Amino acid sequence: MPGGRRWRGRGQGRPCAHRISRFVEPCLLLLLHQGDSHGYDLVERIENLGLGQEVVDSSVAYRYLREMEERGFVTSTWETEGSGPPRRVYQLTAEGDRYLAWWIAGLRETRTVLDRFLEAYDEHMKLEGHFIPSVERTIDVDYRITG
Repeated sequence: MPGGRRWRGRGQGRPCAHRISRFVEPCLLLLLHQGDSHGYDLVERIENLGLGQEVVDSSVAYRYLREMEERGFVTSTWETEGSGPPRRVYQLTAEGDRYLAWWIAGLRETRTVLDRFLEAYDEHMKLEGHFIPSVERTIDVDYRITG
């Protein structure tokens, strides 16, 4: 399987954490679409989108912000007002807005495919009389994504 992920038996191994790490990018874009923000604030607010700090290491968020700035999707300026050290404030660019729309279109397509797959699986399992486990019962591993 891509990324070296292997099935290791019931309750062992990590579920698709490497796949969820790509989801950090559209989450950051959406948060910046809602308004300019500091990196630390973005990391805290990402929890509202389903990726808490226990899932996304702050270094991952900062890496994505740097990469998106290099690609022209976000810009940053230094905020030097107030007490404390200067902090970067990130802003979404027009190109970043288009990139977010591209992400959303892809995510909607993926959701459709996943819904069809899961419906087919559930239907098959019901017809066969199999128990369909819930995610909460089968996944109890550390999802931390680190840079």
